[in-house]
Amino acid sequence: MSDTADIAAARLSPDQVAANFADAHPPLSPHEAVVEASRCYFCYDAPCMEACPTGIDIPGFIRKIATGNLRGSALTILEANIFGGSCARVCPTEILCEGACVRMTEEERPVRIGALQRRATDWLMANAATPFTRGAPTGRRIAVVGAGPAGLACAHRLARHGHDVTVFEALPKPGGLNEYGIAAYKVADEFAQREVAWLLAIGGITLRHGQALGRDFDLATLRRDFDAVFLGIGLAGTRALGLTGEALGGVRDAVDFIAELRQATDKSRVAIGRRVVVIGGGNTAIDAATQSRRLGAEDVTIVYRRGPPEMSATHHEQEWAQTNGVRIRHHAAPHRLIAAGGHVTGVEFMRTRLDAAGRAAPTGETFTLPADMVLKAVGQVFVPDPLRGDGTLALALEDGRIAVDADRRTSVPGVYAGGDCTTGVDLTVAAVQDGKIAAEAIHRQLMA
Repeated sequence: MSDTADIAAARLSPDQVAANFADAHPPLSPHEAVVEASRCYFCYDAPCMEACPTGIDIPGFIRKIATGNLRGSALTILEANIFGGSCARVCPTEILCEGACVRMTEEERPVRIGALQRRATDWLMANAATPFTRGAPTGRRIAVVGAGPAGLACAHRLARHGHDVTVFEALPKPGGLNEYGIAAYKVADEFAQREVAWLLAIGGITLRHGQALGRDFDLATLRRDFDAVFLGIGLAGTRALGLTGEALGGVRDAVDFIAELRQATDKSRVAIGRRVVVIGGGNTAIDAATQSRRLGAEDVTIVYRRGPPEMSATHHEQEWAQTNGVRIRHHAAPHRLIAAGGHVTGVEFMRTRLDAAGRAAPTGETFTLPADMVLKAVGQVFVPDPLRGDGTLALALEDGRIAVDADRRTSVPGVYAGGDCTTGVDLTVAAVQDGKIAAEAIHRQLMA
């Protein structure tokens, strides 16, 4: 076991790192897109549409690609999902639309719906101004807290209805997880910011950065000053391992590591360990581990307390990490952090087995992995503190998140919520749908 830290920047040359963090899945060429679109059966009762949280008319937009109508294709997509460009890049299509494709058999692969969606939306963004126009001004003002996919989708739909929207964002840039929380090779080349700028071109939406709920304003103030409020505040907290030594040098949250990489102008200058252990089983763990390898870490291991079927990362994501040289070890839970000189040098794990209830139960057997960097990816949590304000308002919670009804109304009149801060599936496409549904409900309420 090494007793010295080995964390350094520039393990690879800038050119190597730039290549490693380039677009992982280059777009289809015009010819490839037409050929791929021709594979679609254009099902009347298309299961792919049922599998899409935003209800995009998938056969409709693919048919338009096949006939050369890229503008019409993109409009079909964006009418249902204004973040169609980023969703084409980050959606787990293998378990959503493509997973439901009738072409997916033992002999065939599904239609590449995500790649086709990207072809259409990228073309429109490159060749045309926003096709959406702001509605006639209504004089109504809505506050949106959080400039992630849920908040901006809500703001855009409200602007289309003619309302004035002010978006409050705590961070320096808009985009939420698309900007700060996704592997850099998935949403490359500043696409997240270009997409937001394109979306905001509709007008009627004012962004206010450096404004955090609970610090710079409270919910009571928003309810007083605006006609309605939408909360898209995401998950601000990260779960701890519950072990002594989590403040050691070399131990950090995977979400912070991913955000640092996303914002680095020269990714080769981001320091990485030689031996990296990532603890967790979700997409954050996959992104952190794979990017560690692409920065030049020599040995990267994901350790998860249960088995492959229980990992929240899809099978596709697990395979992606492994093809990038990441090892995945299952049925092991962190038991002890090992340190020397104030820096982590290894992690002791307890082997586990699934009990009758499907929980990871310790077996008593342990093993140790050397590590000079440990990335914690054991989940994010909703932090309700910013909502409390002076204590006069109390939003009802469900399973530790904001409780909402089918229209994304909270328990407080005039306040709506969506995205990761509410119960449901933590996906960009689901957050977009939440924002869209809430915007329509707000519009109906204000114009009744």
